[in-house]
Amino acid sequence: MNIRFLIILLFPCCVHGQQAVNVQQFTVKEAKQAVAVDKDHFYVINNSTITKHRKQTGEQTGMWDGTADSIKHMNSGIIINGKLYCANSNYPQSPMASSIEIFDPVTMKHTGNHSFGIGYGSVTWIDEHDGYWWVAFAHYTGRGGSEGKDNRWSCLVKFSKSWQMVESWMFPANIIEKFGTRSNSGGVWGKDGQLYITGHDDPELYVLRLPEIGFTLKYIKTIQVPVYGQGIALDTTVKDKKIFYGLSRNDNTIIRFELKD
Repeated sequence: MNIRFLIILLFPCCVHGQQAVNVQQFTVKEAKQAVAVDKDHFYVINNSTITKHRKQTGEQTGMWDGTADSIKHMNSGIIINGKLYCANSNYPQSPMASSIEIFDPVTMKHTGNHSFGIGYGSVTWIDEHDGYWWVAFAHYTGRGGSEGKDNRWSCLVKFSKSWQMVESWMFPANIIEKFGTRSNSGGVWGKDGQLYITGHDDPELYVLRLPEIGFTLKYIKTIQVPVYGQGIALDTTVKDKKIFYGLSRNDNTIIRFELKD
């Protein structure tokens, strides 16, 4: 496995001069959809498979293959309380159907499932924040979309821990424009209480927050980063730093970077 290191001197954003620095890259042929991370490993999610890798070297140490179980489009993953939760959909089929698939990251065995059925859209990411589940559902303009709906129907939904819907929000119009014909691909709540999301292709993080009034997420700023849309991960095992993992589909790389003010 090839490992490449690169220091990015400056990725200016539109506000406050935040930078993405100290970039470490791992070449992983499965790097197409998303990455999850815990204390010692990162996990590469690629449609039907998950591969487990050492954080320091990129060495693969485990794998799960869901092809035989008709898993075709896992979009992202996150480690929460020692479990790996993956967003799974039937993209580009219609009607859209979605589920959360749960794994033991130690053994890489599938251990559970929560199905949303066809109620919301195509699930793209999941996080836990303030005692609730937060799940993003995509709609698309064109291929993979629902009849009569475009990507303006994409939304963020807040669920109780027993999966009862609590609230829901739309994405801001300027972010929908950034998505093009695609939608929100990745997202995570930051330690600062802000929401960091990605689109499908652009090397940008969009920072949002919940609104004080209304039903549309509040846009804060855009940060230029060295990852190209898709699913992202925030390494919560590193204290006092904003360490993110993402990927570049074009050259099959997992990319680690730090956001600094």
